Amino acid sequence: MKTIGLLGGMSWNSTADYYRLINEGVARRLGGLHSAKIILHSFDFDEIEQLQSGGLWAEAAVKLSEAAGSLKSAGAEFLVIATNTMHKVADEVESASGLPMLHIAESAGESVKKMGLKKVGLLGTRFTMSEGFYSSRLTEKFGIEVLVPDANEQQIINSIIYDELCRGCIQDASRWACQLIIENLVSRGAEGIVLACTELPLLIKQSDVMVPVFDTSRLHVTAAVARALA
Repeated sequence: MKTIGLLGGMSWNSTADYYRLINEGVARRLGGLHSAKIILHSFDFDEIEQLQSGGLWAEAAVKLSEAAGSLKSAGAEFLVIATNTMHKVADEVESASGLPMLHIAESAGESVKKMGLKKVGLLGTRFTMSEGFYSSRLTEKFGIEVLVPDANEQQIINSIIYDELCRGCIQDASRWACQLIIENLVSRGAEGIVLACTELPLLIKQSDVMVPVFDTSRLHVTAAVARALA
């Protein structure tokens, strides 16, 4: 079994899910008393969020790279970043650490392609929705057309993520707001919805949406378990 280097703490809610789901996946595959080999570095998310909001992505890349290097020194064999947004600096972290990265967008892209969908709506933080680091990977590697909400809708979703979900607050009104935004994407031709934020599955379930929903955290975890046990 390979040892997973898990970069977490962005936010701790999703990191806890990653830790639990990876261990559950390994236990299902191997049975008995088996669990995953995980080395975890958990950040203070407030520090990361300040770098995000300040546009200090180079500094964020250095911070994640240093943590990834410590995971490698401790015995990690590949990296998993337990968040979609920080994949903006995934290439830099992979290069600096010398460890292979299991990219979350590729986990999503493989699942969308397997279902035969050509056009999806993308929900996430404003960075993930408005910048090309995520959607371009889906398009260039998998031939998937990506639709994003308009600027006002992006701000609504971003506020729900940072002001509510990252703090463990789940509100029905926010679920309804996201459903309306998803309906708008579907009316524009989206055949599925990629939840490109590891907190959004806390709010949006498949039963809330009329088209296939892709929970990127679970897809990422499934890929991590498969690689660890390969």
